[in-house]
Amino acid sequence: MISLRHIHKRFGAVTALDDVSLDIGTGEVLALVGENGAGKSTLMNVLYGLYHADSGEVLVNGQAVRLKSPRDAIARGIGMVHQHFMLVPTLTVAENVVLGREPSRFGRLDQERAIAEVAATCERFGFKLDPRARVDTLSVGSQQKVEIVKALHRGAQVLILDEPTAVLTPQESDDLFRVARGLAAGGRTVVFISHKLREVLSVAERVVVMRRGKRVAEVRAAETRPEELAALMVGEARMPQAEAQTYHPPGGERLLETKELTARGEDGRPALRGVTLDVHAGEIVGIAGVDGNGQREFAEVLTGLREVDSGSGTLLGGPLAGLTPAEARRRGVGHVPEDRLWRAVVKAMSVEENVALGRQAQTPFAKGLQVDFAGRRERTQTLLRSYDVRPPDPTLPLQALSGGNQQKVVVARELDASPRLLVVVQPTRGLDIGAVAQVQARLREARDGGAGVVLVSLDLEEVLALADRVYVFFEGKVTGTFTRPQFDEREIGRRMLGTGEEATHG
Repeated sequence: MISLRHIHKRFGAVTALDDVSLDIGTGEVLALVGENGAGKSTLMNVLYGLYHADSGEVLVNGQAVRLKSPRDAIARGIGMVHQHFMLVPTLTVAENVVLGREPSRFGRLDQERAIAEVAATCERFGFKLDPRARVDTLSVGSQQKVEIVKALHRGAQVLILDEPTAVLTPQESDDLFRVARGLAAGGRTVVFISHKLREVLSVAERVVVMRRGKRVAEVRAAETRPEELAALMVGEARMPQAEAQTYHPPGGERLLETKELTARGEDGRPALRGVTLDVHAGEIVGIAGVDGNGQREFAEVLTGLREVDSGSGTLLGGPLAGLTPAEARRRGVGHVPEDRLWRAVVKAMSVEENVALGRQAQTPFAKGLQVDFAGRRERTQTLLRSYDVRPPDPTLPLQALSGGNQQKVVVARELDASPRLLVVVQPTRGLDIGAVAQVQARLREARDGGAGVVLVSLDLEEVLALADRVYVFFEGKVTGTFTRPQFDEREIGRRMLGTGEEATHG
């Protein structure tokens, strides 16, 4: 039994936690929900020893404890899987999992024993991972699995999962839910931090709702509907309204065209195998597929981050071959990458410095060769208000913002540059329902303003909600092409699994 009592936590002038109390029982699946910046992750970071509360106390089995670091938390059986991975990319899966608790032989890491132990943990909990594979060759979804296995391998009795299904397929999410229920049945506790309300209600027994640093409600999952939970999260007056979808057939200028395009992945093996498609001005084109089927590499080709092997392609009037990120930006490509901390931001820099990235020599961020501090501050404040970034302080280091608010900063920056072609990968990963609606509305506005949008998302529901046309990827090939009037979720799902021959609908 773990209890957090009257927890307060401030970051400068910002109150992140305001007198929050929470009991976490043994053998239960507890969900913690709320908007971005509501304090969910901060509260769990206090429990995990990453943050120290300004006041309040943590009790484990009735005894007050001081968790000075994650090491203290792990020693007491508390494990946490963060929204942003904490892995060493150049090490193998096994090496990452045993890091800090390495089995040794003759004073050195016993590789074979480490591999055997990690393989046994993976098998026990139903994860399909190669312990010998280097982490930097894995998809984001597989890296998330490594994080989960790492916590379980260390014997966590309380497992905190921060947005654990954000990059998992529905099948992988179902496996995770099975694991969570199994852990709870065996006397362990799982705390889910999530924005996916239907998932929360399907796996959790209790749901605690936070809003603006306060605990505002607790409900039984079996007695609550998603709509009721959403209203508790954001307040009735701010509930996002569903937007009617209108089909925008391709009729504008062709911005992108590829023919038999091929490219290799990080492991040197073919990642794209003969991709032929096009994107026009004034449409959203969705790329659907199970994680690891070439979508990430395709987005990297379009943004100059990966070289083309063969085939042909034109992007905004120039060739795809030899494209660099700087040239892509000069042509008018905007990019919201899959991993914002790796590709999009410098987390130690201020929010306003991050907003200026890529345009730091342009108005209103510069005057001649000098930084225009006033212009940069004004533009950033305008964007923070427009995108409801919390807290709306341009001087804060970006790392002080929640993951969802960091994502809103990236989307705001890229759309503020008025790109002709916008490449967005997992744009709403980790966002709450209000922020999801806002980002999706901005993508539609970009489309309606004449931009072409390439949407890569593992969330098929999101793809079908936004896209005018969908290309389905499987093993680096296009296995289906669909237009909005002909969308068929089950058929698209079959194409995602490689069933049947390539098909065109509509």
